[in-house]
Amino acid sequence: MVDLKKLQEEVMRNKLEKGFNTTDVALEFCRAHEELSEAFSKFNKNQDGVAEEFADVAIFLLGMCEILGYDLEKELVAKIETNKNRKYKKSKSPDGKDIFIRERTAIDP
Repeated sequence: MVDLKKLQEEVMRNKLEKGFNTTDVALEFCRAHEELSEAFSKFNKNQDGVAEEFADVAIFLLGMCEILGYDLEKELVAKIETNKNRKYKKSKSPDGKDIFIRERTAIDP
């Protein structure tokens, strides 16, 4: 299994070594969004390179977590567990597509 904390540190090391941004978090959010938009554009056009754009998004997320002091691996594991225990009801969107709406409970408001 991959150690995301080590990847966070490696992303930060590379940012520092190359002189990339390590302080403007708003810019990092924008850049991550830009990479996700590039992935969607390639996917939508049936072009190669979608996975590489996803990797770019992940790199920005890892970097932001390192800048902000978050342990992304810990947060992912906790969120996956939370999602396992959530209850959803199946419904339809206005255009007739299946959608799932989370049922709020006392345990998971």
